Amino acid sequence: MEPISVREARKRVNCGKQLAEKGWYHSFELPDGTLIDGVISLETQKERFARFPIPADLSGQRVLDIGAWDGWFAFEAERRGASVTAVDCVDVPNFRRARQKLRSQVDYWIADLYDLPQAGLGAFDTVFFLGVLYHVRHPLLALEIVCGLTSGVALVDSFVTDGDTWRSHPDQIPSLEFYETIELGDLLDNWFGPTVACLLAMCRAAGFARVDLLHAGGNHAVAACYRHWEPPPAGAKPAPELLAVCNNRGFGINLHGRRDEYLCCWFHSDATAIRREDLRLEVGGFGSPALFVRREEGKRWQANFLAPPGLAAGWNPVRLRLADTEFGNTLRLAVAMPIWVSELRVERLCDGITWEYNRVAMAGGGFVSGWVSGLPENCDRVNTCVFLGETPLEVDWVGPPDGQGQVQINAIVPRDFPRGEHLFRVECAGVSSAPVPLKIEG
Repeated sequence: MEPISVREARKRVNCGKQLAEKGWYHSFELPDGTLIDGVISLETQKERFARFPIPADLSGQRVLDIGAWDGWFAFEAERRGASVTAVDCVDVPNFRRARQKLRSQVDYWIADLYDLPQAGLGAFDTVFFLGVLYHVRHPLLALEIVCGLTSGVALVDSFVTDGDTWRSHPDQIPSLEFYETIELGDLLDNWFGPTVACLLAMCRAAGFARVDLLHAGGNHAVAACYRHWEPPPAGAKPAPELLAVCNNRGFGINLHGRRDEYLCCWFHSDATAIRREDLRLEVGGFGSPALFVRREEGKRWQANFLAPPGLAAGWNPVRLRLADTEFGNTLRLAVAMPIWVSELRVERLCDGITWEYNRVAMAGGGFVSGWVSGLPENCDRVNTCVFLGETPLEVDWVGPPDGQGQVQINAIVPRDFPRGEHLFRVECAGVSSAPVPLKIEG
């Protein structure tokens, strides 16, 4: 028999005829003993559920089933004690029939996936995202939304293009097939077919701390996607020292919270070699995998991370460990916090090198340090501006408030700036300080 083409193989991934004949996608065993024979057998459903790394007793846990369809997985989680919310983009009559016959209390929502972040559902211990990913036009965005709704683990089950062969090409770049019309299963709403490696990589890129492949075979694979790191090992080594963390865009300490934002961290470690896979960053309790790491000099390292989705508004603690260490010291970032100022006052100015008051020697580099009262705790080098006359200066550093509530700001005076006396002022959140004279010399 001649091998079929890839296009023909994709066309055959179609259970539409079976669904039309049976009427149900999921199978059910009802309380009165009635069996509903769906496209997916009850045995297969139970086998899939058994693979999920979740407790047999889900009492006290919140579970979200996105794309619930007939709802077997939602009802099974409820049977195990969970408080369950099921969501689908259309009202599925079979779900309501099964819900009634099972006397279920599952909360049923008709909503589009992309509207869920604004739906006020909160976060869930476990999220089911089963058989949905290849139906969405924006798969990475969809996974980011799933990540933001998950506080524990998300189970992501998807069509894949290499379920039986993924082990044979470990070094291949992860890839997605794109289906413009009906290439996959003769259905218009099938958009993408990832490789197994691509499915796992997208889950990590969406913000999950770690991703474990639970099963791959035939045309589908399922992954467990965790928001948290594994516990530190017994006898863990000394922790790295976290020196600084900031938003990679502008190097401030504020995060918008609903944008693609990246973090830059600097830390000290005695390790002789560190791979990005060795790093365990945690923000607001959620883990984030490293995207890049390099040694700068000596014990000083720099690493970049994606800011985890779903961070709570307010101050979020940030800490770091390596795979074989404990967590170290804690710093913090401000998430979705307003910048509020009533009045600003420049308390004192000096040369950032010589510390002479009210003057800057350009021969020494042209650095000015000022101490300002009235700035909010989450002021940073992005939202705080410094002016000499009408010329904005580059803000090099903004420190935390000291015991008197004053914030130190360091700025750079351009080498060609006119010598003489100029007026220095600070501006934040539309509020400006009174100008203070500063003499530029040398």
